[in-house]
Amino acid sequence: MADIIPLDEKLETSREKKASLRRKQKALAVRRVVQCTSCNLKCEKCGTQVEPGAGCTQERCPHSRVPYRFCEACEEEYLDYIERLQGRGDPDCYWHNEEWTDAWRKWIDYQGSIDRYVKSKEFLRLIQEFKQP
Repeated sequence: MADIIPLDEKLETSREKKASLRRKQKALAVRRVVQCTSCNLKCEKCGTQVEPGAGCTQERCPHSRVPYRFCEACEEEYLDYIERLQGRGDPDCYWHNEEWTDAWRKWIDYQGSIDRYVKSKEFLRLIQEFKQP
């Protein structure tokens, strides 16, 4: 009889484990979105490491049209994408075809979608819940 665990105690232990698991899931969700999408040490497009101070960012080049953190190669591709949207672009880059343009358009749409998600009231609520003890 001494080994019998009261039902209330077992239910409470189960609730605590579920709450702990839920908190870990929330922490992982926050970490994935915030940490992975806002890393200043990697190119936002290809993920390669970017040296601090590299690229033509707004801080270094206030006239820059590049709103993303890119490695040198991706920045050149992005600028050519913008040029092509304006009817220009490097004609020697024959691989910059319709599919290439579509891929850039979709990548930019994805970045906007992530930005809207991070600013959504539900995600902000998740951040607040995560901050609470």
